[in-house]
Amino acid sequence: MNAPRTRVQRRPVHGVLLLDKPLGFSSNDALQKAKWLLRAEKAGHTGTLDPLATGVLPLCFGAATKFSQLQLDADKCYEAIAHLGVQTSTADAEGEIIATREVPEITQAMLDDVAKRFIGPISQVPPMHSALKKDGRALYDYARAGITVEREARAVTIFELKLSLMQDQRAYVAIKIEVKCSKGTYIRTLGEDIGAALGCGAHLSALRRTQTGGFMESQTITLAALEALSESERHALLLPAESLLPDHTVVMLDVENAGRFLSGVRRRGHWPDDDQVAVYGDSPRALLGTAHTQAGELIPGRLLSPIEIEQILLSNVPVPEPPPAAESLPTESQALN
Repeated sequence: MNAPRTRVQRRPVHGVLLLDKPLGFSSNDALQKAKWLLRAEKAGHTGTLDPLATGVLPLCFGAATKFSQLQLDADKCYEAIAHLGVQTSTADAEGEIIATREVPEITQAMLDDVAKRFIGPISQVPPMHSALKKDGRALYDYARAGITVEREARAVTIFELKLSLMQDQRAYVAIKIEVKCSKGTYIRTLGEDIGAALGCGAHLSALRRTQTGGFMESQTITLAALEALSESERHALLLPAESLLPDHTVVMLDVENAGRFLSGVRRRGHWPDDDQVAVYGDSPRALLGTAHTQAGELIPGRLLSPIEIEQILLSNVPVPEPPPAAESLPTESQALN
């Protein structure tokens, strides 16, 4: 019988931890473990990785959770192993074998030809064993009950795809899949479709996410390594919330206008229209939130609370110098009241 987990006193933690999700953990299991190790009050992950998948899983804490959707929408890179000639109920090694076929002689030229067919916009039917919901219920719940429901095909984009022949430790025929794709792409489905295109079927025997947005696997830490650190060392690994906003245009506000912006009041300036703006206060320098600009107005989006900003400033999470602002706020006489 497992010993009860020690109860910890939670604290406000703000930032992003780049975790290398371990094999066999659900994304939520990994999140809860990291949350416990950091004693964080609030946390969320940025998109589900299957239990049989490993790799880059950004975890958001505190104020950073307000911007986690941006990582959900980010392009991603994966490496996978597809076992040819065997189809399973889940399209990966966790499912039951539902069909076997003889594998033809595979050449690199064949793989290159098949890869070309999938590059660009494609349609995918989401697998039944997925977290996608229908009528408020996850598809995997239907699948576990033996129910197959109709799913609409979804448009995704494959930006890059490389296929190469390999042999794994059990000496069956397998191919390595390296792919850069848009959000919403199911790599298990891609593996199945590649197997179908080769005429023999396939399922994934391994899957690893190597990049999401600008976050790389070289930046990640494993749960085991995280657990071995002291609490201060764990905290020092956190990236600031603004690491989730690398492509946002920067606007700086003075003290008075920063306060009004945080109250949800629009500010006026000479900014060009822009859908993605990161707004900072200049004294002290701190991220205030996101906004968009339209017709010369700075319109608040997701905002940090004054308490969150104070906690971040008092913490030891490094706040990098933002890139040069496109334009500082005009004088008060020019600003909206």
